[in-house]
Amino acid sequence: MRRLLPALATVFVTALAGCGSSPGLDGIGGGEPSLPPPGTPFMISSGLPAPSGSAGASAGEQAPLTEGTASGTFQPAPQGTQAVTYDKAVVPPGATAQVSIATTAQGVRVRLAVTGMVPRRAYGAHLHTMTCTSVPDDAGPHYQHQADPSKPSVDPAYANPGNEVWLDFTTDSRGAATVASSHDWAFGATQPPRSLILHAELTRTDAGKAGTAGPRVACLTLRP
Repeated sequence: MRRLLPALATVFVTALAGCGSSPGLDGIGGGEPSLPPPGTPFMISSGLPAPSGSAGASAGEQAPLTEGTASGTFQPAPQGTQAVTYDKAVVPPGATAQVSIATTAQGVRVRLAVTGMVPRRAYGAHLHTMTCTSVPDDAGPHYQHQADPSKPSVDPAYANPGNEVWLDFTTDSRGAATVASSHDWAFGATQPPRSLILHAELTRTDAGKAGTAGPRVACLTLRP
């Protein structure tokens, strides 16, 4: 019996070694997972495939914001760069805006939160294609999932809250508001929206004026 014990132990160890090639619970080939080198930052994956072209930013250049949060405090130019107010009576200096973009299995969700605006006032708000400058029109047209071949786009078939990101809101007695918009599509990695524009009026939906919302009164660049 004592002679059999070493032999049985050898067989048992050999059998365990063979188990390393079996698929794990996630269906991936087994073995002990390799650990990252010490100091490597952890990354939480959304479970979605990375957007094509997401690795295209050169060193020192930030990729466009397709997921995450951008925030700023509005100031007139040239003090304001990322967050610029063009009309201090409508968007007072010191007012703030925060845009959060979240990609889900269903598409994309955009949330806007503002503070310090004129109390109990209605604003139009949309995502635009270019970054902010001291010139309101430099932020370009509305971001559209399906681009309208006609410019400017005022056709309800393209200029609508399903094809664009509209975030109109009315502030409370403290000048604050929160609004969100969800879509069953996601932003492209190479040509996502690059700014939020606040307008003096709520967004129109009638033909020939669809998507218009009066003067541009402030702009927030989503990623400087």
